[in-house]
Amino acid sequence: MSCILHIETSTKVCSVAATEDGMVLFEKEDKSGPSHAVQLGVFVDEALSFVDNHGIPFDAVAVSCGPGSYTGLRIGVSMAKGLCYGRGLKLIAVPTLELLCVPVLLYQEDLLPDDALLCPMIDARRMEVYAALYDRALRPVRPTAADIVDSETYRAYLDEHPVFFFGDGAEKCRAAISHPNARFLPDVCPLAKNMGPLAEKAFAAGRFEDVAYFEPFYLKEFVASKPKKLL
Repeated sequence: MSCILHIETSTKVCSVAATEDGMVLFEKEDKSGPSHAVQLGVFVDEALSFVDNHGIPFDAVAVSCGPGSYTGLRIGVSMAKGLCYGRGLKLIAVPTLELLCVPVLLYQEDLLPDDALLCPMIDARRMEVYAALYDRALRPVRPTAADIVDSETYRAYLDEHPVFFFGDGAEKCRAAISHPNARFLPDVCPLAKNMGPLAEKAFAAGRFEDVAYFEPFYLKEFVASKPKKLL
């Protein structure tokens, strides 16, 4: 049995949840804009009070580890580390792009053909996104990368599979990706309440982070490694 506090601040949405054995006990979210510095502490305090009042001890803190906003990730990870130090809890890192796939696999599975690929996207500047490709079992087909999107970017995959694009970077790509195998799913964002399946799997496997040295996957790491002609 495990009780996990989940923190998600990788995009403009701020959300916190608490789960016990995968069941959501508490959830709060704010989609009104990047308000992590104001809202995160309030949401965490409410989650801690709720769980403490029910006499349920926390076992771990799960935090979305990016890629994502530098400021958002820094705030979320700092809060997660503080809780782990203060309460002696384990730290679990949940990749943001995998997290984006969870609601699609859980709630829109009927839309997905057997050979479908999932392409979660996080918005960057202009026509850039940070994206990865997964199959329906959430196995990586292509690792996370910084993509400048045009009609050819995902053609090799689109020629062979239906590809479902979603996340806050997907809508701006709709006009550029006109392949008949391209599908776009609206209103999919990373939320703490959906972190449960990934965090529970990591907890069961004993995949914990070193609280002292853990750093999230900032978007700047992609930018620093990109060829100059793409900057």
